[in-house]
Amino acid sequence: MAWWEQAAARVVLALLWLVHWLPLGVQAALGRGIGALLHALARRRRRIALRNLELCFPDWPAERRTALVREHFGWLGRSLVERGLLWWAPAERLKKLIHVEGEVDFAEKHAGPVMWLVPHFMGLDVAGMATQLYQPRQVASIYQRQSNPVFDARMRAGRLRFGRAEIFSRHEKALPLVRAIKRGAVFFNLPDMDFGAKDAAFVPFFGVPAATLLAPARMAAGMGLAVQPIIAEMLPGGQGYRVRFLPPWVDFPGADDEVAATRRINAFIESEITRLPAQYLWVHRRFKTRPAGEAKLY
Repeated sequence: MAWWEQAAARVVLALLWLVHWLPLGVQAALGRGIGALLHALARRRRRIALRNLELCFPDWPAERRTALVREHFGWLGRSLVERGLLWWAPAERLKKLIHVEGEVDFAEKHAGPVMWLVPHFMGLDVAGMATQLYQPRQVASIYQRQSNPVFDARMRAGRLRFGRAEIFSRHEKALPLVRAIKRGAVFFNLPDMDFGAKDAAFVPFFGVPAATLLAPARMAAGMGLAVQPIIAEMLPGGQGYRVRFLPPWVDFPGADDEVAATRRINAFIESEITRLPAQYLWVHRRFKTRPAGEAKLY
């Protein structure tokens, strides 16, 4: 990577560090402004978001999809700006801003291993902080290594700064993660990205076949993991964040085979998107991988 790219990353991180001292309401306004700029300039990502909404909500009028994408970029901009708050603010400040609801202590009380299902809403990193601030068990997760080493190092440091988490690159083998779970860590699992056809099945997502990893269902069955969904929501202005620890799926996958169980996960994510549509990660090419013989959707 060129020296100037790493230098630019350091400048961006320095700005994030400065901004994180500001009141959240001011950060939110800055984030919305950056989101509006990204909406205007990031044409490829804007087209991807519009295409995703066209596929998932074909009955919506085009004007509604366009308005939702504009709103989505506002939340996206906020999630980028407020990353500095999550990476550097003291725990006391974060606890004032992150409001948790539901069965926060389920993993602590449950005798066996636990998997948290955490879909890609804009507050995803807030959910990661909440699991470290509000319950005592160690957290283990998988992350996508960043191409810029400066950003990658900062992201790892930010997510690990409370000493309560372990993260493993998606390019590593699964054995370190399995060992962490067996040691008692809770698996913080992100189940809704398209990583290709390997170890995946084409499971409907809003009626469209989507390459969906079978690992959550396989691990729940093979390791006896109880599954608890977590949804993180960014609140307007300076109100903070809401993280809902939802009722656990102690019967998952039950009698379902791995494909039917994976469909259950997608159906749950669909229901949460319907509740909070603008904060889902629409700029990801969720339908990038297609079944053999099918035309590309982007």
